[in-house]
Amino acid sequence: MKYQWILFDADDTLFHFDAFKGLERLFSRYGVTFTEQDFQDYQRVNKPLWGDYQAGKITAKQLQERRFTVWADRLQVTPQTLNTGFLTAMADICALLPGAQTLINGLKDKVNLGIITNGFTQLQTIRLQKMGLLDIFSLVVISEEVGLAKPHVGIFEYAFEKIRQKGLQGTEPLDLSRILMVGDTQSSDIKGGMNVGIDTCWLNRFDEPLAEGVRPTYQINSLLELKTLLANLSDNTGSADSTQNIAS
Repeated sequence: MKYQWILFDADDTLFHFDAFKGLERLFSRYGVTFTEQDFQDYQRVNKPLWGDYQAGKITAKQLQERRFTVWADRLQVTPQTLNTGFLTAMADICALLPGAQTLINGLKDKVNLGIITNGFTQLQTIRLQKMGLLDIFSLVVISEEVGLAKPHVGIFEYAFEKIRQKGLQGTEPLDLSRILMVGDTQSSDIKGGMNVGIDTCWLNRFDEPLAEGVRPTYQINSLLELKTLLANLSDNTGSADSTQNIAS
């Protein structure tokens, strides 16, 4: 296989992430019927916070608390309580995306698998345990623990150091050409991979246009397409000079 390591994003790459359903489940415990309008209001706060988090302007703790400040005041509980309840609800409803289990089963004995996620430790750990994946992914890097989020080069460098510790000796250089980053978000997954000089694969499930300055090595519509792509790759294919789009 062309790659020795395949690093996956978690949310909306391997795991289905339905924030509305999670919030609906959370607030039902407080007797609140959470509506689509409520969700839009929440996202107007949440999305800019995620942008600030990825830019290193706020911490994971600040993001988790600030997104629930309004609701905490309304329900007379702490933001931390709501955030914990939300992560628990998301863990309860977790499910793999279509094709994820087949892809993982096909790769686990052929290549080293890892996760680099901007998510939070509580949720990611529970989901990996629940889906029986902790022993399959030999590298799990969570931004909350590292203190840096994708696309920052630091979180990737942290992952690379962990890879060196697992497979390389001394100061032997890591062959970045043998590492692939797979993710659904251009601004964090693909841009982050580009920032550190590794190949990237954009999971573009909704036929979105490429953002300016973002050029993934590969572009796919589903994880099953990634399985086919990887099976067909040789060590001499897939340069980063041209995006390969195998999406139908």
